[in-house]
Parts: sequence; structure tokens; C-alpha cells
Amino acid sequence: MSNDISNDTTDEATDGARPSRFERMKVEVVSGGTQAPEEVPKASLQTTLLGALAWLALFVLLFISSPWRLVFVVALLISVMLHELGHYWTARKSGMKVTQYFIGFGPRLWSVTRGGVEYGVRAYPLGGFVKIIGMTNVDEVAPEDEPYTYRQGTYARRMWVITAGSAMHAIIALVLVVGVYATVGQVAQSGKVTIQAITTDSPAAAAGLQAGDVLLSIDGTTVTKESEVADTLTVSHQPGDQVALAVIRGGEPLTLQATLAQNTNAPEGVVKAFLGINYSSIDRVPMSLGAALVEGPKELATGVGQATVAIAKVINPVNVFSHLVGTNDDPATRPGTIVGATNISSDVGTFDGWAGMLVFLANINLVLGVINMFPLLPLDGGHAAIATYERLRSRKGKRYYADINKLMPVAAVCIVLLAFMFLTGLYLDIAKS
Repeated sequence: MSNDISNDTTDEATDGARPSRFERMKVEVVSGGTQAPEEVPKASLQTTLLGALAWLALFVLLFISSPWRLVFVVALLISVMLHELGHYWTARKSGMKVTQYFIGFGPRLWSVTRGGVEYGVRAYPLGGFVKIIGMTNVDEVAPEDEPYTYRQGTYARRMWVITAGSAMHAIIALVLVVGVYATVGQVAQSGKVTIQAITTDSPAAAAGLQAGDVLLSIDGTTVTKESEVADTLTVSHQPGDQVALAVIRGGEPLTLQATLAQNTNAPEGVVKAFLGINYSSIDRVPMSLGAALVEGPKELATGVGQATVAIAKVINPVNVFSHLVGTNDDPATRPGTIVGATNISSDVGTFDGWAGMLVFLANINLVLGVINMFPLLPLDGGHAAIATYERLRSRKGKRYYADINKLMPVAAVCIVLLAFMFLTGLYLDIAKS
């Protein structure tokens, strides 16, 4: 395998001097961690203790605010670990050299080296990374290690490695959704109307209806979904009518009598019957494992398309700015961060328990996988786009290598855009939570 990577590159004179901070940052951002050969010193005892306390404090605060928030953040960290495991495993299987596998960024808190790979935890719980040597032409690699670099891999192997992170997110989402559908069920029309709350001093309260009752019929008319209840009450009856309500309570049938009242929220002059119940026919409908294996992938495939469209709207700088100045309140175009997702997770867990939380985590993983494959550096999709470009430019068995230096201005714009989105989303998540 040829080690010539001089195509489309500019030679820079080197005199053995240490690279500038900008040069180091440039390589780290684009290549997923510094490729410098020198050993990075371990964190001091003080840094390690402070970092460990910061991680512990984060978990304690999350638990105090809501146990569901803690569940969500821990699950998200596990998803990050599995994302990086996808890169790690495929790189090793492809013959590429991996030197680091870390959770978090910043100073090391703890690490151990096994088989030439350093595994550890860093101070800032903002993600993770796997360092594969020679990601681009700007990465410095010892000559003897060049055959084991990412850039020397075949197109198929590079695509396998770089898409493995997003593939892991898809696998996580699939396992979670299928598991929930096969054990608890899918949210759908259940075929029964369950009363969720009773309005105080209403006809329903006077009749003795209770939350949890399953409403079977109104004056002999069977009801199986919300729209049928509304139609039966407002179309077939008027205020003052006495109606028989057939319900199931605790597994036993029961018939109650209610006298309908006038709906005080109706427009002036409009006669509209009022019972005073909040109800729903949406519930988790159990299904077989076979049905779950069909419905789960179908729903996720639809979700990928929806997520792609939604992300394209969210990364539009015009939409981001309009949310920032308050001229846009469309949630479909609003950028968000882990802070907002964590707040939502508390509501989801409280309302729908573990089933809702697991499905929410599946959707988050799906979105993360889609975002990560957008063709923007430093995202994995940016590296996939470069690999594809190199493949298209290669001719007659001669490998073409793109010069990352020429893409740095584009990468810088992408980084600024992503930072703008993140900071805006963080502000909106905090200010409008």
C-alpha cells in the first residue's frame, strides 16, 4: 500500500519547533483528538479530585431535581460510550491503530493503558472520543505506523469505521423501541376510553364518575375513542338531558346517571352540553415480538426522515437567530441542547414511566445518529464526505488524498455555526424552560 499522501497538499517547512496552539487545535478539532506523539502528562491529584467531585455533584443534583433526569443523563453517557465503541471496534477490525478511548473531554481524571490503548475518563462530561491515528493528511504519524492509519484504509473500511458511531445509535434505538413494543406495547388507539380526571362541581362529579373509570357507552351509544365521546355529547344531547353512563370500575360494570349542563366555555349564544371529564383512548397496546420487529423499524425509518428534515430547519442560521430575538416560537425550528432534553426527560418519565423514557432515549439516539452524519466537519459525516470525495477523485489505481488544510475555512464556518446553535439552544433551554 502506497504511503504517498502528497496529492493536493502544500508542503510546510518544519524545523522541529513545537506546533502552535492554533495548529494543535486545528488537528484536534478535525481529527478527533491530538495526534501528537509526545506523552501527555496525567492530571494532578487536585485536578483528579476536583473532576471526580464535579461528576459526583452532577449526578447528585440530577437525582435531587428528578431521578428521571439522572436516568436520562446516565443512559446518554452509555450511548456515547457505545457510539465510540463502534468506532473503536471497527477500526481495530480494519487494522487501524487506536491509541485512546475516553469518556469526556479536558484533563484526564483517570486512565489505564492496555494493549497500547489508553482507556479513561476526562473532566468534562460533554461526550467522548476514540483516537485513530492518521485521520487526515495533517496528522503526524511515525513512518512505521503509516500502514495502520485511517487515511491508508480502503474506502470501504474508512466508511465502515466512520459510520459505525451513527450505526450504534441506530442499533440502540432499534433495541429500545422493539423491546418496549414487545413488552409494554406501542402507543396507539386502545379501543377504550379511560377517564383521566373529573372537573370539580361538574355533572360527572355529581354522578359519581372517578378517574380510572373506563367509559363504555353514553345513553346506549358505544364509545371507543375520544371523538366518539365528543360527538355523542355535543351532537346527540343538549344541556339538561339525563344520560346513562356505562363504565367499568375495578373490573366490574357500573351504570351511573348524569344530568348534562351548559358548557360555560362555549361562545355566547351557542348551546353545548357539558359533562366535565378529561379522557383519552390513547394507551400502550401490547403486540407480539414479531409485530414489534416489524413496527419498530418502520417507525424508526419514518423517524430518520423526520429528523433529517427537522435538523435541516434547525441548523438554518435565520431560524436560530429568529428564536434568539424572540420573533419565532415554532418548536420545530428551535435549537436545543442536552439541558432541554434533560428537562423533557423528567416530564416523560413522570407521565409514562420506564416505557416512555426508553422510547424517548431511542428518539434521542436516532437524532444524534442523524446529526452526526451531516456532511460537516468535524462531524463523522464530514469525514465520510471526504472519503467519498477522495474515492471519486482517485484514478487508475492511484489513490487521491484531499488536503484538509484547504478545507479548514469551511470547517471553521461549520464549527462557528455549531457553536452558535449550541449557545443559542442553551440560552433558550435555560431561559424558556
